[in-house]
Amino acid sequence: MNEGMLGKQYGDGEIICRQGEVGQCMYVVLDGCAQAVSEREGREVVLGRVEAGEVFGEMAIFDKRPRSATVRACGAARVLTLDKRLFLKRVHEDPSFAFGILQKMSERIRHLDAELSRLKQGSGG
Repeated sequence: MNEGMLGKQYGDGEIICRQGEVGQCMYVVLDGCAQAVSEREGREVVLGRVEAGEVFGEMAIFDKRPRSATVRACGAARVLTLDKRLFLKRVHEDPSFAFGILQKMSERIRHLDAELSRLKQGSGG
């Protein structure tokens, strides 16, 4: 990794954060992409991709609970880590940063709500 570059470089398939670990930071994908997977009953369920410019792990900033997914690099990826202090500093400098994160969280909730509705309809309940 170039010393002057921001963030940490991850190789293809390298784990950035692991489901079940208690998180205290969030991540910003600077270059490349990452894939979020949930491990359930010994199987991996792909939750989605996180592209350059997007964030993940932001729930840890708010609740410090165990991570709900494992996220690994898809190909080479450069990822910046933000702890709560740096997150609050960034929000203070640019309030639209917080709005963007809330917007993304809202999209995820809508997607999960639609998926839950689809699953309930398929099970007859």
